[in-house]
Amino acid sequence: MKPMSFTPIEEWNIPRLAGPLIISGPCSAESEDQMLETARGIAGLGVHVFRAGIWKPRTRPGSFEGVGSVGLNWLRRVRQETGLLTATEVANVKHVYEALRAGVDIIWVGARTSVNPFAIQEIADALRGVDIPVLVKNPVNPDLDLWMGAIERFHEAGIRKLAALHRGFCGLEQSPLRNEPYWHLVIELRRRIPRIPLICDPSHIAGRRDMIPELAQHAMRLDYQGLMVESHRRPEEALSDAKQQLTFDELKSLLGSLVVLHSDIEDRDVKLKIQELRSEIDQLDLALIRNLGKRMAVARRIGALKKEHSIALFQSERWSEIVDRSHERARREQLDEGFIDDIFQTIHQESIREQERS
Repeated sequence: MKPMSFTPIEEWNIPRLAGPLIISGPCSAESEDQMLETARGIAGLGVHVFRAGIWKPRTRPGSFEGVGSVGLNWLRRVRQETGLLTATEVANVKHVYEALRAGVDIIWVGARTSVNPFAIQEIADALRGVDIPVLVKNPVNPDLDLWMGAIERFHEAGIRKLAALHRGFCGLEQSPLRNEPYWHLVIELRRRIPRIPLICDPSHIAGRRDMIPELAQHAMRLDYQGLMVESHRRPEEALSDAKQQLTFDELKSLLGSLVVLHSDIEDRDVKLKIQELRSEIDQLDLALIRNLGKRMAVARRIGALKKEHSIALFQSERWSEIVDRSHERARREQLDEGFIDDIFQTIHQESIREQERS
């Protein structure tokens, strides 16, 4: 596939955009009064785009599934009264046509939609020839190819104002977060699709308002180009996702404390020092790979001996010994034990695979 080209966010004709793109507003449109009061409350805080869910895909019937098309009229009034651009989620072709007719400025596809290539293709076809920014949320499960495929389908339809919207993934591990960020997957996405604009949705990653500022700042450290943060006039009364929506004061505090970093290194001395340190890391990485190669060669020799003498590949006592020793060394080197566990579990799985091949 040919390299993809994207229109940078700063060329999306967003009024007053001088830093990261800030999208904010309630999880759901609940009433015209709620929409207008929320929009007025956030309009002067540095927000560029007002967001609200008109159609809400819910896991089970009976939950609040949005007000439907009538909410599009409320979005139109928000723009007329505050000057904020507007954004909403679309999940099918009908939503696309209604949002376009209502003059919605930006649309996004949600995590439940991006898992379905058929739905994504239909939406992309409906947008063919339309000059509108499209944000593609990552799928619910941590499948990078699915996310890339959704982005590629919109790109093939001619959409160039395109961004990846990171809202976190459902993980199996215990966590205080609603969704695991898996930042490494986003870094890999950017490696595979260079120059794709990145927007973080810390509200859905956190699931609770007190953790949103830390996640938002981490996204800035990773050179994201924007944030989508949910806000509500009275979050405790919200009909959906009440725990992850910020008050006006909380949103003002977050945006006021946000430190925006730059990817370009302008200071020559700093640049040279970073290059020197990166060169040192490159040498260490090569040594790691060489040692891993040597380790797997030994694993194959062990596998041959086990096969010759009918010994089981997995030895639980040996694995426990490796884990205990790695934890001890991790503490000595001031390394996180979970980080070391992840590394050694991967190495151990590969060692078993190499022994099977011997």
